[in-house]
Amino acid sequence: MRNYKGKKAVITGGTHGMGLAVAQSLLAGGAEVIVTGSNPKNVEKAKIELGERAHVILSDASLIADIDALGAYAAERFGEIDFVHINAGIAMLEPFTVVTENSYDKTFGVNTKGAFFTVQRLAPLIREGGSIVFTSSVADEGGTPGMSVYSASKAALRSFASGFAAELLPRGIRVNVVSPGFIKTPTMGVAGFSESERIAFEELGDQATPMKRHGSPEEVAKAVLFLAFDATFTTGAKLSVDGGLGQGLSVE
Repeated sequence: MRNYKGKKAVITGGTHGMGLAVAQSLLAGGAEVIVTGSNPKNVEKAKIELGERAHVILSDASLIADIDALGAYAAERFGEIDFVHINAGIAMLEPFTVVTENSYDKTFGVNTKGAFFTVQRLAPLIREGGSIVFTSSVADEGGTPGMSVYSASKAALRSFASGFAAELLPRGIRVNVVSPGFIKTPTMGVAGFSESERIAFEELGDQATPMKRHGSPEEVAKAVLFLAFDATFTTGAKLSVDGGLGQGLSVE
């Protein structure tokens, strides 16, 4: 287990799934973390699950007021930050013909606007030599029916990461992206699924992934923390954690 003692991290969207796994790994290594979530039930559950070295707060990544409050809280609680994980995201699978202004704005509000302004607000707190990791998606390239808006929001996120990487070079802050494929989380990464839809989506993911299984949140967490702390000569890069899905592999 890597030693993260003395490290301070902020994880948006960290109350369940991949973000929670990152928080758990950091805490197990001795770090102190601030974790955000927008669902009150998940926030309360995470407080119990993560323990006293985790500061779990209710925060909506799409609201500038909440982003400002997160920045103020991090400044007061930590002063300086070693690592920021921009993990908050939302996916709504809709054919482009039924996308509404509301669903479009909601997707871009969390995945794109929220990510941008969270980094803008927290970057001054990141110590020299610190790091940022964005959670994108295998869908940030190519085209998949029903995912036009989601994919575009994640492609924009990938572009933001490149821009931030260039702008933060003078401070030695590395900015990278982890790009998961099908990962077995409570929601399977998609809002509004019924139980039967979730099961069908999981079966589809197993079939589509060359490794013929879903990844685990813990496997994503290992990739995130590699980029955050161990990949010290890497910035502006994207690391796929997708079982070969985005690499064009074919298994007979």
